Amino acid sequence: MDSQKLIDTAQALVVKSKGILAADESGGTIKRRFDSINVESTEDNRRDYREMLFRTEGVADYISGVILFDETIKQNGADGTPIVKVLLDRGIIPGIKVDKGTQSLPGSPSELVTEGLDGLRARLEEYASLGAGFTKWRGVITIGEGIPTPYCIEANAHALARFAALSQEAGLVPIVEPEVLMDGDHSIDQCFEANEATLKEVFAHLSRQGVMLEGALLKPSMVLSGNKATNRANSEEVAAKTIECFKRSVPATLPGIVFLSGGQSDEEATANLNAINERANGFGAPWALSFSYGRALQQSALKTWNGQKDNLESTYAVFHHRAEMNSLACSGEYSSSLEI
Repeated sequence: MDSQKLIDTAQALVVKSKGILAADESGGTIKRRFDSINVESTEDNRRDYREMLFRTEGVADYISGVILFDETIKQNGADGTPIVKVLLDRGIIPGIKVDKGTQSLPGSPSELVTEGLDGLRARLEEYASLGAGFTKWRGVITIGEGIPTPYCIEANAHALARFAALSQEAGLVPIVEPEVLMDGDHSIDQCFEANEATLKEVFAHLSRQGVMLEGALLKPSMVLSGNKATNRANSEEVAAKTIECFKRSVPATLPGIVFLSGGQSDEEATANLNAINERANGFGAPWALSFSYGRALQQSALKTWNGQKDNLESTYAVFHHRAEMNSLACSGEYSSSLEI
């Protein structure tokens, strides 16, 4: 394991005012998104859409890395250039989602556990040979009546740590994603409790399995009210609760935190990230606080594109704008007045 390479890559992914584009949608997820604009989810259409985002002029000023799906990391662009090379030529680090999705947790069927550890070592070696610099694994924690259980949190924390250790062994920076779902009517305080318990367990398992935190990143949920809650917390409260939770549970040796958007709207995700960084700037947070957004970076671009080549230029502009707004939020310099 080349420790310095891992450290350098992790730091490059959270370099000032840059974040990560999550373009690792599974076949089912990308089909649902294409269905929303009446575009068939073919291999060529998926490639053309993602390549369009990657080739957006100037987007590398705001995007440090892209999480790819297995299909995409092995694809060539329309002109025959490997997608990995398209990214590397722009100074963007290619990454890869390596988990195999969630299944019901045995003994607690209302909860989920992520699969994909079988054969992972060999897959990581392949992805490294294809040019990947980092990996991502998502665990899912649900808030509801009597859940999350300690059993569920421990099962997902163990898998996340095992993934991270194997990734570092292969020379790849692991992005550890313990997502606490915002689905439901829970309060922000319930979300705080679930996040704190999850993060403490995750870092305990990372320590036990010898994961070098300086060469890893965390992709957590913000501390939010449930999406069906009444009187949902505003950005200032989200920022205060999120920072307090992380101060209690995330070691200072970790170089960066790249938030997931988790169902937030485009502008909500940007405004909350901005508020978090405004608060973090006030006490000198030890970690970079950035983004690893999928839908919150892509949704407006997807609608603008609408599967039409005639919409390329306007799609480039919309995607560039969304990336720039989130870049500003990484420094606490975003304002809703900058929206177009």
